[in-house]
Parts: sequence; C-alpha cells; structure tokens
Amino acid sequence: MGDDSYDYIVIGSGSAGGVVAARLSEDPSVSVLLLEAGPDDDDDMIHLPAGFSALFKTKWDWGYQTTPQKQLGGRRADWPRMKALGGCSSMNAMIYIRGNRADYDEWRDAYGATGWGYDDVLPYFKKSEGNTRLDGEFHGSDGPLHVEDRRYTHELSHAFVESAVSAGFKRTEDFNGAEQEGAGLYQVTCKKGRRWSVADAYIHPAAKRTNLTVLTEAFVARIEMEGTRATGVTYRRGGVTHTARTNAEIVLSAGAIASPQMLMLSGIGPGAHLREHGIDVRVDLPGVGQNMQDHPIAGALFYTKDTTDLAEFLSLGNVVKAQAAGRGPLSSNVAEAGGFFTSRDDLTAPDLQFHVLPAGFYDNGLHEPVRRGLTVASTLVRVESKGYIKLRSADPTWHPEIEPNYYDDGVDLDAMLEGFRRLFEVVSQGPLAKYIAEPWEPATRNPTTDDFIGTIKRLGQTVYHPVATCAMGTVEGSVVGPDLKVHGVEGLRVADASVMPRVPRGNTNAPAIMVGEKAADLIKESR
Repeated sequence: MGDDSYDYIVIGSGSAGGVVAARLSEDPSVSVLLLEAGPDDDDDMIHLPAGFSALFKTKWDWGYQTTPQKQLGGRRADWPRMKALGGCSSMNAMIYIRGNRADYDEWRDAYGATGWGYDDVLPYFKKSEGNTRLDGEFHGSDGPLHVEDRRYTHELSHAFVESAVSAGFKRTEDFNGAEQEGAGLYQVTCKKGRRWSVADAYIHPAAKRTNLTVLTEAFVARIEMEGTRATGVTYRRGGVTHTARTNAEIVLSAGAIASPQMLMLSGIGPGAHLREHGIDVRVDLPGVGQNMQDHPIAGALFYTKDTTDLAEFLSLGNVVKAQAAGRGPLSSNVAEAGGFFTSRDDLTAPDLQFHVLPAGFYDNGLHEPVRRGLTVASTLVRVESKGYIKLRSADPTWHPEIEPNYYDDGVDLDAMLEGFRRLFEVVSQGPLAKYIAEPWEPATRNPTTDDFIGTIKRLGQTVYHPVATCAMGTVEGSVVGPDLKVHGVEGLRVADASVMPRVPRGNTNAPAIMVGEKAADLIKESR
C-alpha cells in the first residue's frame, strides 16, 4: 500500500480532466496527480482520423451497453467510450462543434448555473482553440487545441452541401460563429491531417513539468472521505492498491458514466439506492446519476453509383500516406459534412443535426459494407427524454446500469421523423441525386412514417454525447454548484460532460474541453 500526497488529484484524463491537470500544473508551486484507468495513447490507429470506429469493441473501449430500449426494438445500444490517455478525444469523430448560444444561456437562466452563459464561456472556447482558418470575435487562433479544415473531403460530402442549399438550407462556413443553422463541411480537431486529442494538445506538453505526475493504468476504486470532506483516492495499479492524499482538492473528471458511478461508490448519491448496495451514505444527494441526456442518431443509407466509397480506400498504401503525411482519404474523419436546422417553425434554435458519411455506416461502423454507399444520419440535438445511471454492484469493476430512455418523450420521436423527411428531400435533389442508385435503409424511394420508425428501431444508436448525470446548478436535482463543487462535500469538484445540466446542440467534445478550461480557472481563483 503506497501513500503519496498531492495538492490536486484529477481522476480521468479525458476532454476535461486532461485540460484541468495541464492548466493547474502551470503553477510550479502546486503538485498535481492525473490518474487514468487506461494505457497511453500510443496506438497508430488512434491518430488515424478515419480509423476511429476500429477502436470500438477492442481493449481501448470500456464496452458499455444500455438497458434494452423500448423504442429501439428492445435492443441494447452499445456505448463506446475510450479507455486511454485523452479519453474520448482519442476516439471521437473529431468534429469541432460548440453548441448554440441558447444552450449556455439556458444553463444560466433555467438551472442557476451563474457564470456559464454564452458570453461567459465564449472566452474559454477561444482560449482552448487554435483554428487555422477562423479567428476574430468567435474564434481563437493560438490555443493548444488544433482545429482545421480536413485535408481530404469526398465528392459526396460536397454534393450533400450543394443539395442542402438547393433544398433551402443556408450555406455556412462556420457552425460556431454568429449563427449555427445551415449546411456545410465540419472542421475537425486534427493537426496536419492527424487526430489532435486532449492528450496531444494538453497532457503530453504538460507532462514534461516536474510538478505533474501522470499515471496510466491506474484504476480508481473510490474517493476517500473523512466525514463530508474528500481527502484522497484509492486506486489499483500493477496489481497493487495505492492511496493518494490531497492537500487541496480532488477533481473528478471520469465522464458522464463513471463520474456518477464514482460518487455513488464513495457514498455520495441517492441514499436509498446506496443502501441497497450496502454503501455507507456520506452525503445523500438524490441528483447523482439522474437527468441523463444523450443525442440519439439514426442513419438513412443509400447505395451509390458513379462515385467511390471511403471503405474501399482502406489499403496499406493509404494507411501509410495518412500516418506519415496526414494526406489521402484516411485523413477523413468520415463524418465530413452536415447541417443544423429546426423541425418546427416555432423553434428559435436548431433541434436537429445531419451527419453525412461517404460510406455505409451503421451499428457504430462495425460492419464492412458490401456495396458503395452513403449515410445521411439524422441526429436529435434538443432532447426532452431523460435517463439515468445506477449502480448494479458496489464492486467498482462492474459497469453501471445505463438507461437513456431514448424517445421516451414523444416530442423527440416527432422531431426525429421530421429529420428523416428533410433528409430524403435533400438527397432527392441537386448534385447529390445523380449519385444515388437506390435506397438501402429504409429500402424504398417513398418511405412512410412507419418506414422511418422501422429504421430507427433497427439502426438507432448513440452519437456518443451523454451528459448531465452530475448536473450543475442551484435547482432541485443539481449535483454541483456553478463553482463545480459537489453539494454538501468539501474538497471535491466534478469537471466533465456530466456537469452540463442540458445537452448542448451539437457534438460535445469542444464543450467538455471548455468545462475543463473554466474549471481550472475556478480552482485557481479559489486558492
């Protein structure tokens, strides 16, 4: 049993935790311990943009599954989450989207997350961002997170944008500027055609500092408590159990699944639920694990003609070209283009997003297509259905129960169906139409509502954006305050996607990095 002492202990090296550890260690007078359950991010496939789905269901994936989902035909949905330095920023599709101004103003106004309105968080987005094309009022050009236009874009992605414009979408060159709505090509968190994760941007440069200790393959079992104060963490590494003590604070950044699980295992959570598992209740906090939201996605698939397919470019030569020079089709992030739009005229901000992939991509991309294809996926980004995370055991190695309750609220299904209708409108006109040989899923040129529902049941899945299980605010059910301190607990903050009280409209990696940047400043201010 080892026992060491640090000023700050950060649990989890993902999109927020890696940022927190790196920023805190900028002060040479403080000592920081960063604990990561997975290994180093040293696999070539991690850095190959088109290879992200090849990491699913491997040693790099925690391999979570949901409960059987009523609206997905009783299927359990796979939830890939990265188990390595950089967390899900080392496994995601690298799309750089921040969400909508309305999201952050709602955090502030509806949930009491003072200091988290759009004008408050924009400086942190800009601080993190090193954008190679965009700057000015909305963008940063010298931050550590490299953001660029892809070096490779398939002709089908360009054709989608043109067809969307002919179908009434505004063309946009920037989804993160003054307006989010419109159709365009996504920017990506890559550097010279290779993935640029939080590990690349923050952790590896900071690890050269003597005051930052980074331990990989360190599995945290629980947070140690003295009364209602967090005093340290117990973790296993190399078959040995260690306890690290904190002189200042612990920052829990294990993500929307593992952060609430860790709180509950440590006696912080819904009292009755903890007692069911024989866990001593330190702080009865009913909101832990509740309020979970995720963006559901379902793709319409089309067989194509007179064009190529990303899948056919998977060759040794293209792998070498992408890895050595950041060039060629495998420098694609696969989900190259898309758009944001509203399902109803009375909405003031988008509730739907398209993800466009020049290949047949379904079931998390785990199936090799047998014909050339195109996927245009409808994604619900304004979610009314809420789920939860609960313990299945007091053993920290057991996965928790994950219940997203997809489409539990009928408003969500209505919006998703409108997304499919708009999708077919776009695909059937403009330059894209000439590439469509025939519909693949649903397999009809004139799909009905029932056809769309059938596709959602067969192919509906996560788009990897769970949030809100340790929701921030001052309203009933919140878990942390606007300062990210856990209610009723001293010396413990949460900083990751779990603190977002409402899921932002869009991909959640950039918002999680923003949370890490702001968390680090909040901690520094309190010293």
